[in-house]
Amino acid sequence: MFYLLDIIGTMAFAMSGALTAMNKKLDPFGVFIIAFVTAVGGGTLRDIMIGRTPVGWMLDLNYVYLIILGFFLAVIFRKKLDRLRTSLFLFDTIGLGVFTLIGLEKGINIGLHPVICIALGTMTACFGGVIRDILCNEIPVIFRREIYATICIIGGILFFGLRELNLNQDVLYLITSLVMIAIRLMAVKFKWFLPALEKK
Repeated sequence: MFYLLDIIGTMAFAMSGALTAMNKKLDPFGVFIIAFVTAVGGGTLRDIMIGRTPVGWMLDLNYVYLIILGFFLAVIFRKKLDRLRTSLFLFDTIGLGVFTLIGLEKGINIGLHPVICIALGTMTACFGGVIRDILCNEIPVIFRREIYATICIIGGILFFGLRELNLNQDVLYLITSLVMIAIRLMAVKFKWFLPALEKK
């Protein structure tokens, strides 16, 4: 289940990056680069911070192949993805839920405190999107009022809470990722936002 989630997250973020880049009318090389950094940016930063080098995608070419596949799927089916914003949002949401779990698990595997694991999960899920948005000249989603990084933190707390119940690991992954995806979908549908801090 863990490896399957990793595959889904990588594909989802690669397609999210490609769709964003196409929305900005970049050339094919630019679209591929954005897809690549979106898919591996958060994981690369995480691996460097925990001293795991070379970073994951450099040791397993399957990730590179998945990103290439996600890039081609996004390009080939871009006309069928007629509601580009909806497609981008869906892939980004799936990636958010999945990559949070991957970051949590990496932290647990090296014996880090749950708070640090949640920070790693949030970083893994969000920073590929931060790099994507910066390169595409957008304010990163994580810095807007939209509920984004908060979902990763909620997901991390839920994960460690359910872990105390000794649930099957696959069930634990599935419940946590589905809850995170559901929260983001509801946040957008019902227009939930964090309050903006303004200088009076």
